[in-house]
Amino acid sequence: MTPFSPCNLVLALLLAVPASLLSHADPFKTLIIFDGADGATPVDTPLVQGTDGSLYGTTLGGGTHDAGTVFRMTAAGAVTTLYSFCSLPKCQDGAMPCGGLVLASDGNFYGTTSQGGADGISGTVFRITPTGKLTTLHSFDGTDGSGPQAPLIQAADGELYGITENGGYEFNAGTFFKVTMRGTLTTLYNFSAGFLSGTLVQATDGNFYGTSESAGANGYGMIFKLTPSGGFSILHSFDSTDGSAPACGLLQASDGNLYGTTYQGGSNLSCENGCGTVFKITLAGALTTLHNFDSTDGSNPIAALVQATDGNFYGTTYGGGTGGGFGTVFRMTRAGKVTTLHSFAGTDGAQPYGPVSQDTNGNLYGTATNGTGGAADGTAFLVTTRLKPFVSFVQGRGKVGESIAIFGQGLTGTTGVSFGGATAAFKVKSDSYLTATVPDGATSGYVTVTTPAGSLKSRAPFQVLR
Repeated sequence: MTPFSPCNLVLALLLAVPASLLSHADPFKTLIIFDGADGATPVDTPLVQGTDGSLYGTTLGGGTHDAGTVFRMTAAGAVTTLYSFCSLPKCQDGAMPCGGLVLASDGNFYGTTSQGGADGISGTVFRITPTGKLTTLHSFDGTDGSGPQAPLIQAADGELYGITENGGYEFNAGTFFKVTMRGTLTTLYNFSAGFLSGTLVQATDGNFYGTSESAGANGYGMIFKLTPSGGFSILHSFDSTDGSAPACGLLQASDGNLYGTTYQGGSNLSCENGCGTVFKITLAGALTTLHNFDSTDGSNPIAALVQATDGNFYGTTYGGGTGGGFGTVFRMTRAGKVTTLHSFAGTDGAQPYGPVSQDTNGNLYGTATNGTGGAADGTAFLVTTRLKPFVSFVQGRGKVGESIAIFGQGLTGTTGVSFGGATAAFKVKSDSYLTATVPDGATSGYVTVTTPAGSLKSRAPFQVLR
């Protein structure tokens, strides 16, 4: 069956199981076991690296008012609660954040809450500084959307875009919206059917692409395209044999194609309604199933994929694995070969609903929704990759003359920054953060930062806009 909405899902305590017998080669380490007071149930939460080198995320529950939190975590696992939601009467500041955060070009984080707001139920868009000052930018009222659960993205025009699962002025099936960093919201499209919870991606063609767990021509979910002005079209309708209930949203990889997962369907029926798949789809709509999960290597993936610096894809599955069916972390080659990196055992977390993120130190970080015993409120974890450090951008595109924020490790003493080989003026702000001006003659390509310890290459190409 299609998974319940994460914010409405009742996450029951799971029965305790024996601890996982980890080998010395296991790259996995539990960094945080949430205890309720510092947050609980991190759902659909990509950990986002800030310019200070720390990782930021949200929890659905827990905190001072048991309505969710924003937290900061060091790479070593020290956690600080930055904000507890429902701090205002009737939760006017929002409650139950589902989609995590996005780091925007102003250095602040932006996100949504699925509940609370001015009417107490429809949710909000908020901004929070790295020190924890929260500002509610917009309260949904139902007619302009309700219950946003997917992460926001900052598009090429500098504005924030997102979707809501419910609301809209006609069908109550969700909306596609744009919101400025000052809080002016514009509804661009009203969906007529769907169940929308996965993140959008703005592809290199300027359009937005996303997934719906239901609807489509066959009722098994769809991949859709939205233009910046709100034009809608279906790119692919799943038929269960090629997957069902794509819950995760999409990633545009270095080859220009879109990649994602389906929660159910596929060729392996050892799980109820299928164990799920990983797929590739071109911007023209040609879909290829790359992998069918078989339960032992994981099942029912809900989270989006990430492409790491080695060119491989990394992700999580909600179920399956060899640790009692509590889910996995996996690596997949571009050809579709899957390797299980870790099977959750319950005591180290269970049922990861969110994706993993690659830190500029090269390693992967993620969250597990819940667990057993002392880990019942969820966990945050590290997967050691042995991949080299790199640099990343706050915004992966910009025009010549524009100042770009770049973050990484060991940037103090940087002697050079280049965009596709063109030398750029720069200013080091801290050991983990610098700004650089896109130079004349720059072309789309990788950015290189030369530090005293050596050269750091960007994980992805930088797109020079003309």
